[in-house]
Amino acid sequence: MTKLNKLCLAAGVCLLLLTLWAQPALAENAAAAPQAGDGYPWWVWPLLLLVVTFVMGIAAVLGGVGGGVLFVPIISGFFPFHLDFVRGCGLLVALSGALAAGPGLLKLNLASLRLAIPVALIASTFSIVGAMIGLALPTNVIQISLGATILGICALMLTAKKSEFPVVPQADKLSSALRIYGVYQEASTGQVIDWKIHRTPQGLLLFIVIGVMAGMFGLGAGWANVPVLNLLMGAPLKISVATSKFLLSITDTSAAWIYMNNGCVIPLMVVPSLIGIMLGSFVGVRLLKVAKPGLVRWIVIGMLGFAGIRALMKGLGI
Repeated sequence: MTKLNKLCLAAGVCLLLLTLWAQPALAENAAAAPQAGDGYPWWVWPLLLLVVTFVMGIAAVLGGVGGGVLFVPIISGFFPFHLDFVRGCGLLVALSGALAAGPGLLKLNLASLRLAIPVALIASTFSIVGAMIGLALPTNVIQISLGATILGICALMLTAKKSEFPVVPQADKLSSALRIYGVYQEASTGQVIDWKIHRTPQGLLLFIVIGVMAGMFGLGAGWANVPVLNLLMGAPLKISVATSKFLLSITDTSAAWIYMNNGCVIPLMVVPSLIGIMLGSFVGVRLLKVAKPGLVRWIVIGMLGFAGIRALMKGLGI
């Protein structure tokens, strides 16, 4: 095992140890708003949040997942913040990354507006519905649902395959009517890729579910966007990843306004979280060139599985 792989493994272990260190105060403060835990000064939690999100930002880049999908289950499971505040902050964490990456992806002709707009209209509309449902349901129901969803994401990451250039024999009628197609140049080979999609109605229906889940749980939906765009609808992998990132800037904005309007977005959580995620992402991008993806992927799956079990336990009162 190289020094870099050992560093990646140590970062994952560090994240788990830091979150476990916060756990003793949770038994008495599980449903509390962001306040200092017993025996801890108020500034401990924002500082710990900064450190944890920094490590989280590194793991998210190396593991190929969005920061939001790590943020919500880990922070809600091991910090004394109410789930509503965590979900509101999680949407802003995912949104900030999407807004930072979106213009560059459009400029490189990787994110497709023709593909993104119809999908975004559906996903963003239903993310508002999901946010309203999430705020209306009891916290324990959301915790149980969140835990089950996170464990489902782990299963998806373990089993899902990726297709760099899916074979699409013929575009369907709906995608042809919406003119969803495009051309881009693959930088690694110089090949010009002429792509189109199929099974568009089924894909759009799935984005209803994705939008509801994104709003209800405060998760960035990249973990679901990419398989649907790539494996079901037949968009090339790079187009799927880039368009998914751009989609988050629309979908998460819609849901975030609902949480902001209900007072669920507070600077005490948002500021250290965004700084930590951004700094960690910068480090992660530098490590991405030489890191061993297999090891990092297992670290991310392990963290998600651990956080998903914790969310289930909290929801069930165990």
